[in-house]
Amino acid sequence: MAAATARIPAAAVAAGGLVGGYGVARWTKKRPLGGVALAAAGAVAAREWHRTGGTGTAVGLTTLYVAAFAGSHPLARKVGAWPAVFTVAGAVAATSWAVTRRGSA
Repeated sequence: MAAATARIPAAAVAAGGLVGGYGVARWTKKRPLGGVALAAAGAVAAREWHRTGGTGTAVGLTTLYVAAFAGSHPLARKVGAWPAVFTVAGAVAATSWAVTRRGSA
C-alpha cells in the first residue's frame, strides 16, 4: 500500500519562497543563495499551479511570482524591506489561493 503524501498548498509554497528567499539572502549575506531558495520554491509552486489549473494558470501565477519579487525592491524603499516582502508574499498567496481553489476542490 502506497503512503499518502500531504500536499502543501502552492499559495504557502510561493509565499514561503518569497519570504524565505529574502531571509536566506539577508542572513547569509549571499544573494545568490537567496535566489536559489526563491527559484526552488517558485518551481515547486509552478508545478502545483500546473497540476491544479493547467498551463495558463501556471504561467500567469509564475509571472506574478517573479513580478512580486521584482516589485518588492522599489516597494522596500518606501515601506522597508520586511514589510515589502510580506506584502508581496501575501498578494501572491491570496491570488494563488483565489485562482486555484476551484481546481483543488
